[in-house]
Amino acid sequence: MTITAVTSQARRIAQGGKAIYGAPLGILMLEARFPRILGDMGNGATWPFPVLYRVVGGASPDKVVLKGAAGLLPDFIAAAQDLVRLGAEAITTNCGFLSLFQRELAAAVGVPVATSSLMQVPWVQATLPPGKRVGLVTVSAGSLSPAHLEGAGVPLDTPVAGTENGKEFFRVLIKAEKDDMDIDLAERDVVNAALDLVLRNPDVGAIVLECTNMPPYAAAVQAATGLPVHDIYSMIIWFHAGLRPRVFA
Repeated sequence: MTITAVTSQARRIAQGGKAIYGAPLGILMLEARFPRILGDMGNGATWPFPVLYRVVGGASPDKVVLKGAAGLLPDFIAAAQDLVRLGAEAITTNCGFLSLFQRELAAAVGVPVATSSLMQVPWVQATLPPGKRVGLVTVSAGSLSPAHLEGAGVPLDTPVAGTENGKEFFRVLIKAEKDDMDIDLAERDVVNAALDLVLRNPDVGAIVLECTNMPPYAAAVQAATGLPVHDIYSMIIWFHAGLRPRVFA
């Protein structure tokens, strides 16, 4: 009896269905023109992986931060859905105040959503020894409401300090008084807010920076306070790691 060997070469099949590949994270951007320096969430070179951006028309920092993003939810949902159609497998935003929309965005897009750096607070709190708690540094303490905190799962008694009384950071990012920014003055505003937070609340054992424009100054805040500092960069690095786990040979 003769046996005939039949060999076949495995076919390589690529799956389609998206417009863009290799950038699983989509970022919803506010409409602004201030400088986005390296470390800022809106600077593409900040990230060690590709990202997809979508600017939400009409969503100015003033409207989102000072006016509670009133009437903007449909625009953010539409922009997030567009990012998912393009190829995003998860969505984040470039303003911590959008924790207001966490539940609605997650329900509307069908992929993981992390709207705000504030969502790290419960994680960071779990790392601290008894008697210590997380403190927040935000661009506008007067605008950070209980609804913002609740949307991110942050205890309502969490101590907060803002940059409203500084010379540069708040007026450039929120008031849009000019297109250029003095980086040293902006850093000083953020550091001073952190020092004020710690001075008024000696039980603060770690700091979370709410504003997505603050990562360039996180190292200076850590050096000035001696405390662990977490921001949108630390959160998104973690978030992305779940989308693309490292492959160990």
